[in-house]
Amino acid sequence: MQPLLLLVAFLLTPRAKAGEIIGGHEAKPHSRPYMAYLQYWNQDVQSRCGGFLVREDFVLTAAHCHGSSIKVTLGAHNIKQQERTQQVIGVRRAICHPDYNPKNFSNDIMLLKGDSGGPLVCDNVAQGIVSYGQKDGSTPRAFTKVSTFLPWIKKTMKSL
Repeated sequence: MQPLLLLVAFLLTPRAKAGEIIGGHEAKPHSRPYMAYLQYWNQDVQSRCGGFLVREDFVLTAAHCHGSSIKVTLGAHNIKQQERTQQVIGVRRAICHPDYNPKNFSNDIMLLKGDSGGPLVCDNVAQGIVSYGQKDGSTPRAFTKVSTFLPWIKKTMKSL
């Protein structure tokens, strides 16, 4: 049941309000330390996305979350409240998949590195990243399968 709830929570639309749970329940505080909250700006408009740590210095998220001045928040339970466990970290580098297509959201995956993209987790393994879906938070139309991109993820992290 818990993996299903994580699936529902993760498969929110890119434009869904981050920090809200749709069709799930609140997790035990700080039980998901790998979760990341992203804020980014496109043409003076602030947007939000989810992501998750794949290594202590890399966050995996969706490429459509690319923008200027990306900030990652880690250690948060309630993003609407300041908590002593929260860390806000600027992104040093955003690496979109070279074949990302913003028109059809193919290869919608990105790695973030800086001074430190909402996962689909099954059996404690990251399986997917939200790609796009319904604006009302209902079941999305597509998500990016992480395992397909493991060679690119490993190669990119190793080269930095």
